Amino acid sequence: MLEPSIGLIFWTTLCFLILMFLLKKYAWKPVMGAIESREDSIREALASAEKAREDIANIAADNERVLAEARAERDNMLKDARSMKDAIVAEASAIAQKEADKIVENARQAVELEKQAALTEMKNTIAKLSLDIAETILRRELQDEKKQEAHVSELMQEINLN
Repeated sequence: MLEPSIGLIFWTTLCFLILMFLLKKYAWKPVMGAIESREDSIREALASAEKAREDIANIAADNERVLAEARAERDNMLKDARSMKDAIVAEASAIAQKEADKIVENARQAVELEKQAALTEMKNTIAKLSLDIAETILRRELQDEKKQEAHVSELMQEINLN
């Protein structure tokens, strides 16, 4: 077996301690500074990512809120448009009904006037025909002088009786 000698152990330990001292003095601080700097940048990146995640969540919530408001406004506008359409249709229907009623009433009045005119014309025609018939009858009856005198006497008696 191999056994180390005390001199080898001494020199190895001394070299190790010198190397440790040199590393601690010249290399350890910059390495630790770089590691700490790297840790700080990783922490900042994580904090920035978390902040970005929160910002994205806030933006998404704002987007949802804005979309909900837009939907509500769109629904209100559609409701207003429907009510305006219904009001316009109802108003147009009422105006059309009034116009139709007015036209029907005017037609009724025109028919009534035509009826009255026809009745008046018919009465006038009947009266004229009656007079023509009466004239013809009287001429036939009064062609004879004796009949004329009898008729005049008869009329005189009726007048005296009344």
